[in-house]
Amino acid sequence: MKIALVQYNFLIGDFAYNKGKILKGIRTATEGGADLVVFPELALTGYPPRDFLEFGDFIKNCEESMREIAQSCINIAVIIGAPSRNNTKKGKPLFNSAWFLNNGKVESIANKSLLPNYDVFDEYRYFEPSKGFGYVEYKGLRLVLTVCEDIWNTAEVPMYSFSPLDEVNNISPDIIINISASPFNYNQSVIRKEVLRSNALKYKKPIVYVNQVGAQTELIFDGNSMVCDAAGNIRDQLAYFEEEIRIVEITGEYFLTEEREISKVQELSTIQLIHDALVLGVRDYFHKMGFRKAILGLSGGIDSAITMVIAAEALGPKNVLGVLLPSVFSSDHSITDAKQLAQNLGCPFEIIPIKESVKAMDETLHPLFQDLKPDIAEENIQARMRAVILMALSNKFGYILLNTSNKSEAAVGYGTLYGDMCGGISVLGDVYKTDVYRLAEYINSEKEIIPKNTITKPPSAELRPDQKDSDSLPDYDILDQILYSYIEMRRSPSELILMGFDDVTVKRVINMVNRSEWKRYQTPPILRVSPKAFGMGRRMPIVAKY
Repeated sequence: MKIALVQYNFLIGDFAYNKGKILKGIRTATEGGADLVVFPELALTGYPPRDFLEFGDFIKNCEESMREIAQSCINIAVIIGAPSRNNTKKGKPLFNSAWFLNNGKVESIANKSLLPNYDVFDEYRYFEPSKGFGYVEYKGLRLVLTVCEDIWNTAEVPMYSFSPLDEVNNISPDIIINISASPFNYNQSVIRKEVLRSNALKYKKPIVYVNQVGAQTELIFDGNSMVCDAAGNIRDQLAYFEEEIRIVEITGEYFLTEEREISKVQELSTIQLIHDALVLGVRDYFHKMGFRKAILGLSGGIDSAITMVIAAEALGPKNVLGVLLPSVFSSDHSITDAKQLAQNLGCPFEIIPIKESVKAMDETLHPLFQDLKPDIAEENIQARMRAVILMALSNKFGYILLNTSNKSEAAVGYGTLYGDMCGGISVLGDVYKTDVYRLAEYINSEKEIIPKNTITKPPSAELRPDQKDSDSLPDYDILDQILYSYIEMRRSPSELILMGFDDVTVKRVINMVNRSEWKRYQTPPILRVSPKAFGMGRRMPIVAKY
């Protein structure tokens, strides 16, 4: 049997678009001689559809589209992820399902058993879990149909009280097929391969794994579909972050023809994975929303530099406008560094000094502030004036503002609400400052794109004379280790102190993180690249004391 793995980029809720892509994939697979074509989890709706699933018309459109697709399945069978109705009238109204289409109709539907309800997932909000697993017989082979999480309850990752695959040997299947929508984080590909290997070895069956690719707001899907033989070897692997269709042939116990070598796919470094994920995240956010041009405040600092590089690669340099907004505290090299970056990339830029705007606001507030000593209020006026100018340009010329804050700043609240925290999408909000520097090294690995001075100078908000980030924060090398241990690893303050961190620093940092929750609730969506990103994957109360 020849099986076509199709990792395509779908658009949530656009049934005409998704149906067209699915039909195109079926045609390509048919022309390639495939017997079976496999699409990802919830491919027809896009993943995650969230509360669209609560609209009856949404489910109706899904069913109508599925019937149309089934009519094209004459000389080829198709497995597609889509919701299906729970007609038992017990439990949730829908299942998350793998639809098996053949002979011009829907021949079978297998429903997902294990519904993730952690981190960015909330499937139990919408779907009823199945009590077992489904299988079909096709061309003399018995195929077990599973949906994403159904294969994740391994001995290494025991999250559920049972595994639907524990019954698999009772039916003597030939292949386990898993359709997936597994979001990217920089650890996920390693974990994913171990899950496939663990299942293949436990059940002594080959596995076909097809994952979604593309970004859906903050969630990024990396594709990286795979086939694994019964001995736990990854035999073939599709590209990261790209649409691809590949046909594999099944012969013999170990899944592929004996003469074919095990796939030698070059693995990407963590920083390259993060870079490529961010480029895809920006590109899909703009293209899927119908936006074409981006704008950002270009400060001469490393965060705005990385953001501009990512945006230029995603959208094309001519579609990214950098705006230099110098104040009386901006250094000359900040301006020259920002200009040099824009020129290196071929991006347009404008210079709009904010001195007079800030002066006008100071005069407006003087009757209230009178002779009070300048403090953070005056510093924040500068950041907010920049945001006013950027948003005015956005409104007038149809730009979408890119937020340039990094994860370290977002964690401790080192940013101005309604100022530099504004934006339509946060590009670096899940990237710690130390990794921002690594991104800069990666970007400059072949030639200097980001000016060297931007990378080597001490980071500063430049909102007061001789200001440096280190005036307000621990050194980033220390800060990021504490933040990672607290946010990603969920280490308590006492555990962090036992790990060797200074107790005063630990308590100060964690206090800043917890007290900044209200600010993070008002930030733009953050492109997720880590195992624990701010946003829907980390849900903390605003009003709390812990």
